Amino acid sequence: MTHADVIEAITASLKDVPGLRALFLSGSYGTGLADEYSDIDFILVAEDGATDEVADLWRQAVSKTGDIVLWWDRTTVPVLINAITEDWTRTDVLILKPDQMGSYAQSSLKPLFDHDGIYDSLATVAKPPLPNPKRFRHQVEEFIRILGLLHLAAGREEYINGVLGVFHLRNKLVDLLIEETNAPNRGGILHLNRLITDEQKDLLTALPPPRPDREAMISAHLAYAKAYLPRARARAGRIGTDWPEAFEAATWSRLKEALSIERPYD
Repeated sequence: MTHADVIEAITASLKDVPGLRALFLSGSYGTGLADEYSDIDFILVAEDGATDEVADLWRQAVSKTGDIVLWWDRTTVPVLINAITEDWTRTDVLILKPDQMGSYAQSSLKPLFDHDGIYDSLATVAKPPLPNPKRFRHQVEEFIRILGLLHLAAGREEYINGVLGVFHLRNKLVDLLIEETNAPNRGGILHLNRLITDEQKDLLTALPPPRPDREAMISAHLAYAKAYLPRARARAGRIGTDWPEAFEAATWSRLKEALSIERPYD
C-alpha cells in the first residue's frame, strides 16, 4: 500500500467509532515535509485516552494496512504505539485526551477527522522552544565525563569501548549543532541534513572515524573535544548556563597525568 492508502484505510476504520473524537497527521506528514522514507505519525484523540480498548482499536486499524511484524504498545511512552508492517511501513500514534491537545499548533497537524473542532481551537503556529540552561549544562557535563573516561579505556586497553566513547561524543556534538541552528520542524535524527548548516556538516565530516586502537581512540577523543567544548562554552554564555569550570579543569588534569595529553584548544 502507498502511504496515502495507509492513511485513508486507518482513517476510514476509526472515523465513526464512538469515543474517538479526532485523528490528525503529525510529524513530517503534519508539516508537509514528508518524503518517501518518512514514517507516518498520527495523533488519535479519544475521550478516555490511551486505554487498552483504544489501543486494540488502533491495532485493528493498522492491521487493515498489512501484516504487523513489530508492535510496541505503550512501552517507552505510556500513550505511544509504534508499529511496522511487513512492507516496512512505519506508523506511530500518540493517543491523547481532548484536554491534552493544547500544546499543539495547527502548523504541525493535518486533520483527518475532527468531530469537535479541536483543530480550530489550537494556536496557528507553535511558540519556538526556549533554551533550557539546566539541561544544557547536564549535556556539557556528560560530554566531559565521557571524555574523562578516556584514561580508563586507555589504561585497560579497552579500545572497543573507546570506539563507543567516540560515538557518544559525536551524539553530543550533533545535539549541540542542532541547538545552534534552532531549526523548526526538527523531526527525528534521520532528518539531520535539513537541521544543520553546511559549515556544521563540514565540521562533522572532517572529524576522524573511530577505530579500536590506542592512538586512533585518543586522537578521536581530542578531536571531538576541540570541536565541541569551545562551541558549547560559547552557547553556554549566550543562554546563561554556568560552565562546569572545576569539572573540566579536573578532567584535563587527569588526562595529562595519565596520558600526557594537553587540552587541544585555548
